[in-house]
Amino acid sequence: MSSPYDLRITGGKVFLEGLGPSDVDLLIRDGRISGIVGREQQADAAETVDVTGKLVLPGAIDPHVHLGKDIRVPRDPDDAERESASAAAGGVTTMLVYLMSSSSYTGEFASARAAMDSNSHIDYGFHFVLGTPEHLEEFADYMGLGVSSFKFFMNFRGDEGKYLGMPGNDDSFMYDILRKSAEHGAMINPHPENIELVRMFRDERGDESAGPLAVWNAARPAFVEAEAAQRVAYLASVTGASVYCVHTSSREAVEAIARQQASYPNIFIETCTQYLTLDTTSDAGVYAKVNPPVRPREDVEFLWKAFEDGLIDAVGSDHNARHRSNKEKDIWSASAGFPGLGGLLPLTLAEGLRRGVSLDTIVEAVSTRAAKLFGMYPRKGTIAVGSDADLVVLDMDAPSTITAETQHSAAEYTPWEGTELPLSVVHTIVGGRFALRDGVLTDQRAGSYIPRAHSGAAALGG
Repeated sequence: MSSPYDLRITGGKVFLEGLGPSDVDLLIRDGRISGIVGREQQADAAETVDVTGKLVLPGAIDPHVHLGKDIRVPRDPDDAERESASAAAGGVTTMLVYLMSSSSYTGEFASARAAMDSNSHIDYGFHFVLGTPEHLEEFADYMGLGVSSFKFFMNFRGDEGKYLGMPGNDDSFMYDILRKSAEHGAMINPHPENIELVRMFRDERGDESAGPLAVWNAARPAFVEAEAAQRVAYLASVTGASVYCVHTSSREAVEAIARQQASYPNIFIETCTQYLTLDTTSDAGVYAKVNPPVRPREDVEFLWKAFEDGLIDAVGSDHNARHRSNKEKDIWSASAGFPGLGGLLPLTLAEGLRRGVSLDTIVEAVSTRAAKLFGMYPRKGTIAVGSDADLVVLDMDAPSTITAETQHSAAEYTPWEGTELPLSVVHTIVGGRFALRDGVLTDQRAGSYIPRAHSGAAALGG
């Protein structure tokens, strides 16, 4: 006779929403959490795993990931396998991947699913990057595929997006996107930069003696991000759309968005691990080139205060798996972006706790809030009966070091090379199966596609 449960997680401090770390055991069956019970309660499980002294959190969710060798669409098995291995090693159990194409996403969706299925260590969903009138005509079809969040590059004017195969657009197209999104209960994730101003500062080529990251910050100053974020947030209020401001990097941008939030609530803020841990003096140099740039230390400090105050909804990685050979150039020629999936949870958790940020606030930002905003809650983002058994088990007393090797990415580098953390990821469980066990990746590649009917205010019930 088979056991009624597949797995029992016993002995750990289990983070329960609203209660915090609790002395309970978890019972898992058919990929879901079937019971949250006291230590003394008897239950027959096929396997019991003792995690005494460890912290058990809901698996992290990375809402901002780019896959594929050209970062547009994952096409090969290794596009999914290597980067999802990085995620699993870092306690991420679900990622939302941006697909970018000027063609119809109906075909791109099928290709991406083929690359991901049977190759991804973790669950996944998609955002689509909108760039053509045909994309808007097919908006309802995309929603029918379970995609309810869409990106728009505000900086793709003229031929700025040509290197990624995307046409130029303008604010009228953005307005149409926002209006269409509001009609369908979707959410728009704009890349906010005023490219006309960026071009002006880029052409001026500032003082390079300040170091590569300081030069790059000067070429794309914080106010060009803030101006664009404020503009799209205001147009969201006009159209009734939900907007998720991706990779918010600066005090100016947060304050600009907050001014719009004061009169219109459906605007949400994402920051990224790099903006919480790196600054313009970082030893990573050109490896940390990204758009928007990493900012001076005072912006890092402000973002943590905003994080603690609940102004930051979610943390993403903006993971980009281009090979390191694309970075080993001068600051002007190197590609922007870098791998960050594996560091999302450990870096944010370690730095947040060091600063005295509550565990509740950190879990909300790295898991729960993203699940709610992107229409996956309570299936994802929480430890509750009926939720997917997506868990990360951490040893808070076992130091670890970030290296390119431990990150597993095909990019073969990390801007956090050599960073020492006071904690380590022991197990990552996705749908009741170990993707990482005792710190070692397993052969489990049963990550599933997660369709999402709505995002933003519609997902929140607003």
